[in-house]
Amino acid sequence: MIVNTIALQHVKYMPSQLSEGTLYVSDEYALAGHLCACGCGTKVITPLGAAEWTYSERNGRPTLHPSIGNWQLYCKSHYFIREGQIHWAREWSDLEVVAGRAAEQERRQAYYRSIHLERSLWLQLWNWLRKLFA
Repeated sequence: MIVNTIALQHVKYMPSQLSEGTLYVSDEYALAGHLCACGCGTKVITPLGAAEWTYSERNGRPTLHPSIGNWQLYCKSHYFIREGQIHWAREWSDLEVVAGRAAEQERRQAYYRSIHLERSLWLQLWNWLRKLFA
């Protein structure tokens, strides 16, 4: 059955059996999981973090960003989860999927490059201070 709303349940561990129409969020393990909103019954697990999906909650209603694109599934469903509502989006072509994955990979790499640069600058500053006060 197609789902148009999704409830929120905070968990420590992802349950082995997921209920239709529920988004399970583990803050401790930075994961969200739900059954595909098209009703096919497939588990959809999304990693949460600055380089992955972002999760927010307002009045107990969940939002995930960016969209959920189940391109590897038979159903190829595509939707957004915004404040507990499923907003259906059009199916992408194979070329759009490839371009989207490449853009996603570039965003991840840019994020990790920036983290590496930030850590590198702090390390340089720390080493300079250590030499200064040694």
